[in-house]
Amino acid sequence: MYQRLCGLLVLVSWIKSALNSWLQRLMMLLLSFCIDLDIPHFFCEPNHVVHLAWSDTLHNDMLMYVTCVVLGGGPFTGILYSYSKIVSSICAISSAQGKYKAFSTCVSHLSVVSLFYCTVLSVYLNSAVTQNTQSSTRASVMYSMVTPMLNHFVYSLRNRDMKSVLRSFSEKLHKHPLF
Repeated sequence: MYQRLCGLLVLVSWIKSALNSWLQRLMMLLLSFCIDLDIPHFFCEPNHVVHLAWSDTLHNDMLMYVTCVVLGGGPFTGILYSYSKIVSSICAISSAQGKYKAFSTCVSHLSVVSLFYCTVLSVYLNSAVTQNTQSSTRASVMYSMVTPMLNHFVYSLRNRDMKSVLRSFSEKLHKHPLF
């Protein structure tokens, strides 16, 4: 990948994020809220804040659905395209051991990506239908905290040193449980 293309991708990502944040804030300013509110989350999810408003939230809901499709659908399409190219390249590998090694690497990456997208979609697309704050909070923790932490394990589990440390930690944990 060229350095210029990489910089352009980062710049486009920052601009899209800033525009989305700006647009969400402007739409929030149009809503009416009561003075004493309790948001049942550890951070302010825009969809939950919108549903605490006293005024009509149809435009805000529509904006959230459109931004979810546009900002989530584009990268998701790119990921699916990339993995289709990866799978076709793996199928061209002649040795079974090489195919297994390549597929095992892809499965760990794809599982983290799937976990991220499924939890984000459950939070943002189910918010208008159900108001289950506990499951929404769990899903928010999954996509905002757990999946970024999993990236370190996904990229280092191929390392023998990391595997041996995890194995010894697991053995110590079985001998002396914490709970």
